[in-house]
Amino acid sequence: MSAAWGKCFDPNGVRYGVPTYPWKLAPDGLCTRRQLRAQGLRPGGQPIQAQVMRINRRSGGPRVAYLYREDLAKPVRPMTSRKWGALALAMLARRTCPTCGITYEYCMPRSLGMCVLCAYPDEHERK
Repeated sequence: MSAAWGKCFDPNGVRYGVPTYPWKLAPDGLCTRRQLRAQGLRPGGQPIQAQVMRINRRSGGPRVAYLYREDLAKPVRPMTSRKWGALALAMLARRTCPTCGITYEYCMPRSLGMCVLCAYPDEHERK
């Protein structure tokens, strides 16, 4: 058993407070949020049942994913028309440049905060 695997194996929860398993070795019946969502489920307010952990090779720090019981999960709530409308407005705001006001088919780069043409006007005028 490697030292990294030993740090991640705590099925009784003595070291971390919740049962901890190495990456991809969780027992059956426990799922992450993404795995539940792929099945059309959500945690539904239940507490964290366990966690899977792996040690990052570069930084040496742990990466953790929380696990929930699949049998206690509830179905995902359906989207209402108001939620669809709010989502559409949020996506419209992400696609509209705040400087020039043009709406693009892609989301604005968060690093620039505006469209590429407004961020680098000199480079586009030369061509």
